[in-house]
Amino acid sequence: MYNNDTLIAKRYTFLPLLLAVLTVEINGSSSFMHYVFFWLSDAAMYNSFTCRSIWLSRCKVIYYTLFSWMYGFVGSCTHLAMVNSSWTQSHIENLWKIPKRIKKVYPPCDTSGLQELPLERPDRNPTFISVAQFRPEKAHTLQLEAFSVALAKMDGDSPRPKIQFVGSCRNKEDEDRLQKLKDRAIELKLEKDVEFYKNLMYRDLVRLLGGAIAGLHSMIDEHFGISVVEYMAAGAIPIAHKSAGPKMDIVLEEDGQQTGFLASDADQYADAILQLLRLPVAERLKMAAAARKRASRFSEQRFYEDFKDAIYPIVSSSK
Repeated sequence: MYNNDTLIAKRYTFLPLLLAVLTVEINGSSSFMHYVFFWLSDAAMYNSFTCRSIWLSRCKVIYYTLFSWMYGFVGSCTHLAMVNSSWTQSHIENLWKIPKRIKKVYPPCDTSGLQELPLERPDRNPTFISVAQFRPEKAHTLQLEAFSVALAKMDGDSPRPKIQFVGSCRNKEDEDRLQKLKDRAIELKLEKDVEFYKNLMYRDLVRLLGGAIAGLHSMIDEHFGISVVEYMAAGAIPIAHKSAGPKMDIVLEEDGQQTGFLASDADQYADAILQLLRLPVAERLKMAAAARKRASRFSEQRFYEDFKDAIYPIVSSSK
């Protein structure tokens, strides 16, 4: 998402890993089809008219079913497949039917600099941070509305928290989406509690992460979730979506200690925010330390070792 100096935008092309969900929901709502088609194809291929037409939507399901069959046939011929999470692994195993030739190798997360940040955070105005491109699937509005719900439930004498949205915009659509998010903050009367940072320099991002007590993530079915790992490494307790990578691989207990929170809707996110705000400082630091320790499981060194272990049988058998 960013290099050493500045946040940059990327485009992602998703293979039909969600095909099983898509075919089950063939008679689902147009909004569901809207969401799934965005994920299954590159944004440039997305067509809202297709998603509004039941007939065309069914044709597209048939297309993806045939494509998935061909994809599965070709994939079944591979000698080794490396996947980036347990969630991705389960889908590839279902499509390719070669579980013994699929190896899970977590992405390399260079968090060495973030690991050096102090775990202690300022007591006044606790800060929550959200780091993600301003893309629709990142569900920033959900975070904003959850934050509003949490504020409404807070005790009047508690320090008032704030939330920082940090991300990049790839195009005019993202710019418009960011503006709508700002407008929504005004509608919710949160303009004094929300800060927006677009295309932030990396060193400034590190500074913000070092001041946050928690990091928000609300993308559904994200394959892995590097931003969640970065929150944990920086000492910001994650409040992540209860699905895919964050649920199955990242926000898990470390030595019996909770490392963060998982949520699915605005109320659950709000409850997690309130739980975190009400934690005694000692308990929060204990959770942050466990989260940081867990983040080290996804280091570049771990990637290097897992990658070698995965390819060794292939390399050695060819000699």
